Amino acid sequence: MTRLWDKGAPLDERILRFTAGEDHLLDARLVEYDVRASIAHVKMLRGQGLLSEADCEAICSGLTELAAQHARGEWAIDLQDEDVHGALESRLVERIGAAGARVHLGRSRNDQVLAALRLYFKDTAASLAAGAVAVAETLDGLAGRQGDVALPGHTHMQPAMPSSVRLWAGGFAAELRDDALGLREAVRRADMNPLGSAAGFGTPGVSLDREVTRSALGFASTQEPVTAVQLSRGKAEAALIFEIALLLGDLGRLAADLLLFYTEEFSFVTLPDEMTTGSSIMPQKRNPDVFELVRSAQAVAVGALNETLAITGKLNSGYQRDLQRLKAPLFRAVDLAQDTLGIMAHALAGVVFRPENIRLGDGLHAAQRASALAVNEGIPFREAYRRVADALDGAT
Repeated sequence: MTRLWDKGAPLDERILRFTAGEDHLLDARLVEYDVRASIAHVKMLRGQGLLSEADCEAICSGLTELAAQHARGEWAIDLQDEDVHGALESRLVERIGAAGARVHLGRSRNDQVLAALRLYFKDTAASLAAGAVAVAETLDGLAGRQGDVALPGHTHMQPAMPSSVRLWAGGFAAELRDDALGLREAVRRADMNPLGSAAGFGTPGVSLDREVTRSALGFASTQEPVTAVQLSRGKAEAALIFEIALLLGDLGRLAADLLLFYTEEFSFVTLPDEMTTGSSIMPQKRNPDVFELVRSAQAVAVGALNETLAITGKLNSGYQRDLQRLKAPLFRAVDLAQDTLGIMAHALAGVVFRPENIRLGDGLHAAQRASALAVNEGIPFREAYRRVADALDGAT
């Protein structure tokens, strides 16, 4: 097949497989975004007098139908396409003829992929933020059902002060809402229009209106100068993955608490049998595997963040093929976060606290008694602290 960059010489098959890598598989999620960006670009070309009305209409309708067919599973990007851009353009030319070959005027795959990725970032960050809020709302529901159940609050893994299901669930819910805010704010670096920067040095000889594509695609600004566009690559990815890592860290700590609460020694909570797995050798076991996997999820995101930062860390300016490797860690982190949010919202609905098993030792009220003693008797807190400590020591 003819590729976007072909000049007639065939490409060695092993070179194709290595250089294309996973792009033909990873880019499936970018089809709708590449189509949106391409349509905005084509309409801008028409407005600039660089494309006829007939060609513009043919290209837009052809791309729209290709996106719909892809969504229905009627075609897929294959290795020979290399990526989403080659897949769409080659199929567009097959569909509408020579007009399809005019779509690439004034752009490069470099600004093209960034436009698609940045549109994807914005939708994905919003989706993940909504997922974080959904888990927070599930915790709100748990607090509404069993909020008055008393819990021992722990520090250093030791009983410390009185708490409750409402306080415990509310703390995690507040942090998840904070994570949602962080995810929404992480799109700042992705909310800039890269179209018109082409391979990083603009489009000499072609008069483009970058404001038109910015407005059409809903970007907050147009990235200037054009040389900054390729220098910025990896930053938006790292920002989003960092926020994902924070989110998964909060979900991991929530899962860690539930794993402790579910142990036979604590027995603070029950889980439905259909949410736990069994042992292949021990008949008595019911394992909370789902929470164990949630607990470890942050490690995957941190790995993806380190991978992203390392790819871009020592690159020269301008486009380098190394940047292609940014997609895999980004999509890996996004997919894990989406799956983890979904399963936590589902699993938390089955958590039931068992107040009959929750014992609150007398020591939990020591800090309260020390404060009350200091206030009521007008003595320094340190003296009140020692009196309460001595009394507790004497009681044992």
